[in-house]
Amino acid sequence: MKGSERVDYSANGRSTRAGPYLLASAEETLIASDYVRSWSTPLTGGLPEQVHDALQAGGSTGGRLVVGAIPFDPQRPSLLLEPAQVVRDAPFAEVPAGTWADAWAPAVRATCWSVTAEPSVAGYEEMVEEVLRRIRGGSSPNDLRKVVLSRSLLFRTATPVDLGALIERLRLDRSVTVFAVPLPSDHGTPATLVGATPELLLSKSGAKVVSEPLAGSISRRDMANGTATSALFGSDKDRREHALVVEHIADMLAPHCRRLYVPPEPSLVSTSTMWHLGTRIEGELRDDSIPSLELLVGLHPTPAVCGMPSQEAARVIGEIEPFERDFYGGAIGWCDDRGDGRWHIALRCARVTDDSVRLYAGAGIVHGSNPAAEAAETSAKFTAMLRALGLDENGAPLPG
Repeated sequence: MKGSERVDYSANGRSTRAGPYLLASAEETLIASDYVRSWSTPLTGGLPEQVHDALQAGGSTGGRLVVGAIPFDPQRPSLLLEPAQVVRDAPFAEVPAGTWADAWAPAVRATCWSVTAEPSVAGYEEMVEEVLRRIRGGSSPNDLRKVVLSRSLLFRTATPVDLGALIERLRLDRSVTVFAVPLPSDHGTPATLVGATPELLLSKSGAKVVSEPLAGSISRRDMANGTATSALFGSDKDRREHALVVEHIADMLAPHCRRLYVPPEPSLVSTSTMWHLGTRIEGELRDDSIPSLELLVGLHPTPAVCGMPSQEAARVIGEIEPFERDFYGGAIGWCDDRGDGRWHIALRCARVTDDSVRLYAGAGIVHGSNPAAEAAETSAKFTAMLRALGLDENGAPLPG
């Protein structure tokens, strides 16, 4: 864009260009770079209008888009970037290794790690007990019904983290969407949000909208397909947890749609490490010009990452969790000058700097939840990122 300024971040007192943005799935690969504009406005602070007006400035010729991330808390600053360079290619699994990964690769690969759990497994179980006490105290429909509690593992290393190798390993699971989002510098150190999410928050193409929420999960470890089907579909706790998410999304989309289809029963959805209950919600918009970002204002955060009611659940999360979620549990994706877009929930992810990797994992707590089982679920959800790093939960290298 003529007359625009490049978007740079500060790193160790130097000016450095933000890294590339990646969103890659079974459908396509999108790589964006060379940013000419950025937005940090909160989602609820007029972000959809600002982006729409900017993309329409000078008349829409088609093809302009923004990429980036919305934080878990929609009232905190977002990070959206307008790239000058966009490559949309074949599905990620078909892109030859090494054709793009050099953009992320450092000279040295991290080899020695230390790890800090925030909180410990025992501490997380105590958090779950506290939430259950608050849920059991509710007596009306407006009382707390669900809280998604997360925990974190902070790994540190003395040598740079090889982002290229990490992304290459994550892409081996074709059931997920792999992403890498350049973040503002963290105390002078550039950071990247990297992950492999299984969950589509919202896709909009013309008048067609799709959301595929997941809620209700068990580990694939020692759990075959038939057993997983029986365990999840037969679990009152998991069915109730899933229904809360589907109800929220359907209620938010319904006023915008002339037609909305919500399957009466969920399906079984799998990744390389987890089984989930999933529901594909499809609708036809009354007004196909409404931007995808505007739809996100009503949808995000869903009960899949926050809870019900959302304001009360978010308050409890802020009180109990010992770290800031930032973009974990937020939305990552893109929107274009037609208002179309594709947004995924930032799950199975980590905030990566040269010398640290902070992993996140959460579980939905409802009446009937078992603290030990919820802690085990978060451990299972760490597995995808840990495998990609070649580590176990204690920071030790995996055998082989």
